[in-house]
Amino acid sequence: MSLKPFKAPGARLALRSKPAGRAYFASGGGDAEIVLDLSRLLWRSFYPTPTGIDRVEYVYARELLARIPDRLSFSAVHPAGGYYGRLDSSAVRQFLAFTAARWRAADTSDQRKSGAAVARHLFAMRPRGVPKTDAPRIYLQVSPHHLDDQAQVGAILRAEGARFVTLVHDVIPLEHPEFVRPQGAAEHRKRIRSIDSFASGIIGNSQATLDALAPHMNKGLAGRQLAVAHFGADPADGIAIEGYQVPLRPYFVYIATIEPRKNHLLLLNVWRRLVELHGDDAPVLVLVGRRGWENENVIDILERAEILRSHVIEAGELSDRQISELVGKARAMVMPSFAEGFGMPVVEALAASVPVICSDIAAHREVGGDVPDYLDPIDGLGWLRMIDSYRKPASPERETQLGRLANWRAPTWSAYFDIVTDLLDRVAADESVL
Repeated sequence: MSLKPFKAPGARLALRSKPAGRAYFASGGGDAEIVLDLSRLLWRSFYPTPTGIDRVEYVYARELLARIPDRLSFSAVHPAGGYYGRLDSSAVRQFLAFTAARWRAADTSDQRKSGAAVARHLFAMRPRGVPKTDAPRIYLQVSPHHLDDQAQVGAILRAEGARFVTLVHDVIPLEHPEFVRPQGAAEHRKRIRSIDSFASGIIGNSQATLDALAPHMNKGLAGRQLAVAHFGADPADGIAIEGYQVPLRPYFVYIATIEPRKNHLLLLNVWRRLVELHGDDAPVLVLVGRRGWENENVIDILERAEILRSHVIEAGELSDRQISELVGKARAMVMPSFAEGFGMPVVEALAASVPVICSDIAAHREVGGDVPDYLDPIDGLGWLRMIDSYRKPASPERETQLGRLANWRAPTWSAYFDIVTDLLDRVAADESVL
């Protein structure tokens, strides 16, 4: 089945409704309709493995369906034609189940069959018109998808007659434009302008993210409902793991797209020195994640450094099951990134009782507390010494961290959505918000 662009009935008319203003929005509280935008999941549905933002949008759909099914609706800027509209809820439920199964298995052996299944789901979720209502309504977007188009966001809010709540993952492109694609800073600046113009409520994945966001908001954060909620790290479901064949020697894992911000170059230089020191007794480094951008030096080393051939494994994109197996048996998760909005691999590793060695940055400190071993991301000798110690069967540093880890409690999605639903109700009830 091929998926052709189409126009959602009534979609263009809906987006021509009157301008949004405070008097236009009905106020309420716990009875407000929540319209969750799933644009990111739909546009990324042909990819067999998810990014972190994909996972978050999925969890929002799953958890809000469990909590407020009678108040929850779905919408998207659909990949077939780029039109905004409402989605059929039963079709969304089937799509979510299909998506979760694909992520767990990541079976890419039959791309044609998988692509046809995706197309069927997308067709079932073709956009429909926005129903009229006098009841309070909140449009909730938890990915940056189409936020760079301020006019479109405004049109969606007018069509819905809704207040806007968004999740901000980071402002790294503005703080560190050298770590993103050439156009990345300009695109992110447009997203922030949309948030600044329209958001009545903002969810930060960390306090560090909200603190970094504030200087870029012309209207500031005052007058909006705010919340900080750390992503959950609940254990995987009970499905048996179809494991990744882990290395027999002690190994370390790094889960990150290969891009400058993630600082892979430091690790590769550390591993070269470890091999020079220990030869075949050197540990193994397993890199999980796709190749990103502006990474020529790293790719050259991965492809041409013979000394690292049997010591560094570029595993690419793995399924959830494979990652769980791989992380669970590692000596440690290493994460030397220069900047993060949250640092989900840190939380997931600690939740699996696996030690973490990570860069000493605000986001990592906020979510890891006093458990990980922190190092400056440019302290190559420090990283060398720490990893060299962790590779040993009886590592004092590793045992000490395991002792700290015994008292650490992972954030849960249940607690996360307690915070989110409270924010949504505050936005709906607050007459003073934007």
